[in-house]
Amino acid sequence: MDLERQWEKAAVESDAKAIDALIAPDFVTVQESGSLQNKADYIAGLLNQKIQTSSTTDMKVQVYGNTAVITALAYAKGTEKASGKPFEFRVRFADTWVKMPDGKWQCVASAGSPVK
Repeated sequence: MDLERQWEKAAVESDAKAIDALIAPDFVTVQESGSLQNKADYIAGLLNQKIQTSSTTDMKVQVYGNTAVITALAYAKGTEKASGKPFEFRVRFADTWVKMPDGKWQCVASAGSPVK
């Protein structure tokens, strides 16, 4: 749960270095459209946002040896930096974390679905 909180804080602060450390080199995320996004594209998209409000609730963790699955409800509100267009969303997500050989936990996969 602490790693998810670090990720949320890094996103709000547009801290690419912190986000880079939290997600694995081969990280993949499933977008709402069903398309896949790799680590570089995910970070670039996140850095194009200025998040004013962010919260994560209803977080649950299931650990299976060196793998953990975290589910939660996320809310964010802000603007896109390039266009100035406002955004607001609520999403239920599942992140898969793996304890790497060096002992560090990193997220390897993420998927989310919008919540009305």
